[in-house]
Amino acid sequence: MIDVIVTGAGGKMGREVVRAVTAADGMRVRAAVDPCDPPASIDDGAGGAIITTPDLDAALSGEGPCVLVDFTVPSAVERTVERALAAGVHCVVGTTGVTTERWKAIAKAATSDACLFVAPNFAIGAVLMMRFAAAAARFMPHAEIIELHHDRKLDAPSGTAMHTAHLIAEARAATPAAPGRETEVAEGARGALVDGVYVHSVRLPGLVAHQEVLFGDVGQTLSLRHDTIDRTSFMPGVVLAIREVPARSGLVIGLDELMDL
Repeated sequence: MIDVIVTGAGGKMGREVVRAVTAADGMRVRAAVDPCDPPASIDDGAGGAIITTPDLDAALSGEGPCVLVDFTVPSAVERTVERALAAGVHCVVGTTGVTTERWKAIAKAATSDACLFVAPNFAIGAVLMMRFAAAAARFMPHAEIIELHHDRKLDAPSGTAMHTAHLIAEARAATPAAPGRETEVAEGARGALVDGVYVHSVRLPGLVAHQEVLFGDVGQTLSLRHDTIDRTSFMPGVVLAIREVPARSGLVIGLDELMDL
């Protein structure tokens, strides 16, 4: 049995994680950690409820295999992960906005062999979209990314878009020129340049998480698009990560590392 600590349990993603863990075989929620005052009652999806606690240290002090799942904010996640790793607790992180270099530093400084798993996206379809984009970039190196999210998202570009750009840059043999900046009538119209790939961020109410990768070549274009309609789409990936990380150590980035692709 794997005990799971959910941080940010009072948020939309945290509540989904509580329900997914409760429904999954071989794991259970040890604690739902959230600083909300008064404590929140989280529906576990099985007819019960879990009351949130602000006491992370108490949650970390339990015995047996344990995984912490964090969907919070960049300003809080680093300290949470550092404390969890120090306690020998594996971490599954879906919070974006922290650089890969910073995650490497945190993992290197850890005093335990616990695994720090970080994923820019837990939706299986999004992972496949990123892998398909990397494959396409070998043959169609001219690419741009449009990512669309709800208006309360705290980082732009999204972690998924940043990771996709990195995969494209790694896959293509050369980085083609990205013209158009010199023609901008309004600054930033061409988007942000990430690893040589233009990335355009849209933030609107009503959206959840969406991304399109556009490839262009002589006489043809290719579009790869993934749409997250509901946050439950992330839960199979979260459950997969919880099952896998106890057998790993150190820093692991990307759900594709846990999938047989």
